[in-house]
Amino acid sequence: MSTTAHPIPPYAADETAMLTAWLDFHRATLARKCEGLGAEQLRLRSVPPSSLSLLGLVRHLAEVERYWFQHILLGAEFDAVHWTEQYPDGDFDLVDTAEPAEDFARWRAQIALAQQAAAGLPLETVGQQPRRGEQVTLRWILVHMIEEYARHNGHADLLRELIDGTTGD
Repeated sequence: MSTTAHPIPPYAADETAMLTAWLDFHRATLARKCEGLGAEQLRLRSVPPSSLSLLGLVRHLAEVERYWFQHILLGAEFDAVHWTEQYPDGDFDLVDTAEPAEDFARWRAQIALAQQAAAGLPLETVGQQPRRGEQVTLRWILVHMIEEYARHNGHADLLRELIDGTTGD
């Protein structure tokens, strides 16, 4: 039995409430997929040559939360924690000695910062996409984040089933 709350998005709400509820749902889904596992289980890779692991997903999504909400939406400087020129997939590749407690704390902190960044802003609020120089709205960021989590939660489903046979949301 999971102890992580799993908020059910409303069937009827305004667009902002609907998008944020679905993003929170997917964030909680990842937390539930990781719940109750030890460090070695969280580091377990899927199948070679993939470096995909539950801990890698958490590390990746912490970086993604920070990139889109702090850097793109708010314009803060972005220095990746796990990505480097030498290890562009360091969030996934470098989990063998990673400390899950630190990575989960960083992920949760980035979620809280993302929620604060978006709170009260109109969906038309614009950030900058520096790689292309294009403007990006908060609406686009929220939809992208829902897609990002949904895709990776599919990976998390398979990883958790591989680890201990647990299935479901």
